[in-house]
Amino acid sequence: MRKYSKQTRILVAVDCTIFGFDGEHLKVLLIKRGFEPEKDKWSVMGGFVQPEETPSEAATRVLFELTGLENIYMEQTEVFGDVGRDPIERTISIGYYAFIDINKYQTQISDLYHAEWIDIKEIPDLIFDHTKMIEIALEKLRYKAALHPILFELLPSKFTIPQIQTLYEKVYDSELDKRNFSRKLMSTGLLIKLQEKDKLNSKKGAFFYKLNEDAYKNNFEKFLNFIPNPQALIQD
Repeated sequence: MRKYSKQTRILVAVDCTIFGFDGEHLKVLLIKRGFEPEKDKWSVMGGFVQPEETPSEAATRVLFELTGLENIYMEQTEVFGDVGRDPIERTISIGYYAFIDINKYQTQISDLYHAEWIDIKEIPDLIFDHTKMIEIALEKLRYKAALHPILFELLPSKFTIPQIQTLYEKVYDSELDKRNFSRKLMSTGLLIKLQEKDKLNSKKGAFFYKLNEDAYKNNFEKFLNFIPNPQALIQD
């Protein structure tokens, strides 16, 4: 096979910011790096793109290796290519963010990578430019969630209205008006009310809901204006 002459080889990696929601807090799944440099320091999950893979295929493989889960919602953020970002070799990384229902996470796999869910507001020092990766992933998430109902990917199969509001408030780091939020949410037609109530968090109990899958798919691109004045909530 012919190659381009006089060109330096550059490694290509993928790094995934994995978001999760435990019902109260927005979290990121981090791992302990197992080799030098920066061994035993925290990082997002990543790996190198193999010759037979596209970047998206590599990211999907990395997520499966860490969680054992397939068909995870995932989007690309941007390319991280500062010359000195990796002290070993010139490496360009393609960033992604993904959603995982924490309840479905295979905790036994965490032993291999020493993975832990960390509150978004308590992120420790990370290797290389991984802090920037999380910041950009959160910015992209906020923008997309203001237009489309992607945050439902973070919820369990049944949930309450207060849980949904808490999730949005954690993502945007802002309080939302309870009555207005509930009214707009119910107007989307995305929810199916169940007869079962959550009585763990209040004496009266809040009804559980589940996602109307058909409405979710049909209205995914029509979720505009669900978050009031989203630009005011999306931080640079």
